[in-house]
Parts: sequence; structure tokens; C-alpha cells
Amino acid sequence: MLSEDQNQLPKKSALKSPPVYSSLLILVVAAYVSWVLYSRQIESRRYEQRIHDQQVQKQREGDQKAIEQLGGNELAIQMLYATPEVRRGETAQVCFGVANAKAVTLEPQGNPVWPSHNLCVDVRPIKTTTYTLTATGADGKSVSQEVTVKVR
Repeated sequence: MLSEDQNQLPKKSALKSPPVYSSLLILVVAAYVSWVLYSRQIESRRYEQRIHDQQVQKQREGDQKAIEQLGGNELAIQMLYATPEVRRGETAQVCFGVANAKAVTLEPQGNPVWPSHNLCVDVRPIKTTTYTLTATGADGKSVSQEVTVKVR
């Protein structure tokens, strides 16, 4: 008799089983945590890209300013100066800076000079002398400036 009663016990529904609800709850929590981690990773990548783009823009602006300070793309004598006064037999310096020059000449001068953003040349004038710096660009155009060294 007992065996008949046991066979006739009502079967429990699978939906009323705690393991089913626990598994479903764990699955929902895991999906939520995965979504949160994924969305944070995506936002982190966007932030890093934004920072990178800002750094690239700052570098580009800095490079542009440097090019402009060095004369841009135009032929120019950026500076020309000399020791203002020396005694006979002393050495003076004539300093210059040019931008975008293919060739540079300093007259009267025995030593060769070359294009540079900052170059000083030693000169030994016998009398008061005016030095002429001429810079020539790749297109053949020239610019000139003069500086005088007094000899006493």
C-alpha cells in the first residue's frame, strides 16, 4: 500500500524548484556585471582616444609655432648683429640667423659661411667695416642686410 501511495504523490513543477530560480538569478546578475564591465571598457577606450587626439593636436600646434618661429616657409634673415666696436687687431663676431636659405654669403669675409638659424663668424677688421649678409633661397630670390663694426 505504501508503494501505491508513493507512486500517486503529486509531482512538483520545475518552476517551483529553488535551484531553477537561483540559476536564473545568477545568470541575470552575471549578464548585468558583464554589461557593466563591457560598457566601462568601451568608455575607457573612448576617453583614451580623446586624450590621444588632444595630445596630437597640441603637438601639431607646437610644431606649427616652431616652424613659424624658424621663419615659416619664406626666405628671411631673422637676425644679424655684430660686436659694435673693437680695437685695431682685435677679433669681432658677426652673428646671423636665416630661414629657408639655400646659400649665404657674408661680404667682405674670407671664411665661408653657410645657412644656419644661429651662426657667429669671427672677423678681424682693420678699419670700420660694414658687413653685408645675403641669403639666397632655392627659387633664386635674395635678401640682404648690413651691420657695421667700428674699429678705433
